Parts: sequence; C-alpha cells; structure tokens
Amino acid sequence: MTELMREPVFLTGDSAVCEPLAHGEDIAAHFHDFGQLRYAASGALVTTTQAGTWVAPANRITWVPPLCVHSGRSYGATDVRLLRVPAALVGQLPTEPSVFAASALLREAYLAMLGEDDPSDSPRARLLLDVVIAELARAPQESLRLPEPGDPRLKAVTDLLHADPACSATLAELGHRTGSSERTLSRLFSRELSMSFHQWRTMLRIQRALLELCEGASVTATAMRLGWANPSSFIEAFTELVGQTPGRYRSTARASHD
Repeated sequence: MTELMREPVFLTGDSAVCEPLAHGEDIAAHFHDFGQLRYAASGALVTTTQAGTWVAPANRITWVPPLCVHSGRSYGATDVRLLRVPAALVGQLPTEPSVFAASALLREAYLAMLGEDDPSDSPRARLLLDVVIAELARAPQESLRLPEPGDPRLKAVTDLLHADPACSATLAELGHRTGSSERTLSRLFSRELSMSFHQWRTMLRIQRALLELCEGASVTATAMRLGWANPSSFIEAFTELVGQTPGRYRSTARASHD
C-alpha cells in the first residue's frame, strides 16, 4: 500500500465514474492540475502518497489537492465516483490529502454533480459544487492518516510491519533484523513521523481493520488476525481512533453496500 511509481503520469482529465474496480486492483501513481474528490459508493479505496496512506471505506470522501502525486488500491468490489475541483476553488480545502465523513447533504450534492456540465459553464453545477465545498469545509475530518518514512532505516522496519501487521516483535527485535539500534529507530519515529513505534503500528492495524470490517469480517476475527491480544483491547484502540466501536462501524459499512 505504500509504494509509488518512480515516474507518475500527469492526467489532464478524469471521467466522473471509474470502471468498477475489482478487489486488490491498483490505480497507478499520477497527478493532475486540478483538485479531485473520490467517493467510493461501495467497497473501500486506499490513497497513497509519499507522505502517507489514507483509507476511505464507503460513505467517505477522499480529497486530493492539485499536483499531489497519488496512487490507489481498491478493497472489495469498489465503485468510485470522481469529482474535479478547479484549482481556483480549492482554497477552503486542506493542502494535503484528507478523508471526510459524508453527510446526507454532502453525498446528495456530490452525486448530483456527476451528471452536470463544467461548473464554469453551468450555474447549477457551480451552485452544487459550492455546496459540496462548503459541506466539506465543515465536515468531520478522519484523523486516520498513516505517515510513511523517508529514512531507509525506518522504512526497513515499516516495510516488515506492512507485510505482517500482526507482527508482535519489539522495536529492539525489529532493529536487530534490519541492522539498526532501538534508540536510533525510536528517535526516527518521533522525528520523521511524529509518533511512537507503538502508535504507528496501532494506526497501521486500525487501517487494516477498517478494510476487513468493511468486507464483513467479525470483530473478534479481525482483532486476532491483526495481532491484538484480545477483542477488548482492539475495541478500545479502534474506538479511540475512529470514534465508534468496530461493531457499529462494521454495521454501518455493510449497510452502505446494500
């Protein structure tokens, strides 16, 4: 989920509706000179940049600023609806990729926009886009970004964890496997990623849990598969970061598929 193409493609346009993406399908790294909103009507979409990874299950909207190089991957059968935001109108939105929860008004205005002409040529389309941007500016932003390191010593450790999020090795043990000291790695986590090793691994596991729950996995099975000692500790960590229990999240995500 973390690797970008060496030479991303510049795209001048996108259709409003992508072809349905199969589970595990990759979207090659690219960028454009306009902002882009990405809404998964079903499934889940992961957006990756050199700065980090964002997970957006159904009923979430991902924002990608102009000129931001990004790639993606689908989880489950994913129906993605894309909306272009002209560079002149992005001032109210964040300067880095973000994920927002979609209110009913935001979702309906967003979907209504997909059949419209260019906002610069259509008063109705511009009005709908203004509604979308205004709603996004006040929508709750999900703080589930997983930052990615640049330092090769730290990347060697995070690559191991990406390959096996359930890995229970200590930072000292991972350092031994990758040739770095625990002290050095701990300092790099703090300096580069602004979080501890434990916080980073927990965020990685929560992101993977979002995807598994979205696909219908049980709370207990997800907790065990991703390395928590028991379901209670998983529920506590998930609720703290996501703002709702994994059981409630699973129910909401599955309902949005129906």
